[in-house]
Amino acid sequence: MGLTILVVGGTGMIGGHAALYLQSKGHQITIAGRHRPDSVPLLAALPFLQGDYVNEDFTKDQLSAFDAVIFTAGADVRHVPADTDADTYLLRANATAVPSFAALARSAGVKQFVHVGSAYPHILPDLIEKDAYIRSRKLAAEGVASLSTPSFSATSLDPPFVVGTVPGLDVPMFQAYVQYAEGKLPIPPSAPQGGLNFISAQSLSEAIAGALEHPSEVASRTILVGDENFTYVEYFDKFFKAVGRENVNVEATAGEHPLLPRSALFAGEEVVTFETNPEDVKILGNFRRNDINRTIEEIVQQYRSK
Repeated sequence: MGLTILVVGGTGMIGGHAALYLQSKGHQITIAGRHRPDSVPLLAALPFLQGDYVNEDFTKDQLSAFDAVIFTAGADVRHVPADTDADTYLLRANATAVPSFAALARSAGVKQFVHVGSAYPHILPDLIEKDAYIRSRKLAAEGVASLSTPSFSATSLDPPFVVGTVPGLDVPMFQAYVQYAEGKLPIPPSAPQGGLNFISAQSLSEAIAGALEHPSEVASRTILVGDENFTYVEYFDKFFKAVGRENVNVEATAGEHPLLPRSALFAGEEVVTFETNPEDVKILGNFRRNDINRTIEEIVQQYRSK
């Protein structure tokens, strides 16, 4: 018997992928977001709950219909309203509003809450006090996890760079990467210096499903999840190879890169790597590993020039 699950942020790439994957596993899925995903047929076919958790649009009565909530709607600089201080907004949207929403879910009788957070507080602890975004994600994850009780399993799965797509969904970043690899953008083959861990949306969706299957093992925890470590040169090179441009030499360059600006590189030019704890991989359903090449090929198939 499947669970009734609300995926908050289910209109986006990470949440949409998780929603469709969990539906394929026999769960009853509703997605929530600020805007109905009418242009994405697979997501438009799912029941939809409109609202913004930051504005406290959702009610206890609405949430009482669900066994579990998957939360993939954390805020970053893209979501900051105009004429609003970014640090203030991020701390309110993540550190305050996310745990408040989880507490509302608990009071509504929801049994499980899986928050998708960020790897950065785990891997860049020195930046927690300096960077409001990283601090806000840490406070959101810990705030959610601290709400666990014997009848409410709350956890945060904290991935790094998530790579993936949903059929029919336009993800501008990955569209641009494919155009870049095809030679359609006036940018020489290059990448920023540094590197990070990457995980596919498929691996993350499988980890979310694993968390739902092991509520007691994940309760009260913030869990670092990732897959493969690459330099940014290695990562961009995979897009060039996937479009058939095997002989292009991608070089690391200092300074700003139009497709991966410094503002998005919290580790700067450092190569920051990690491995997911093998015990956590097991708890999280033995989610698939070494999945980035397959995922990039899938992205290229969706966005390449016809």
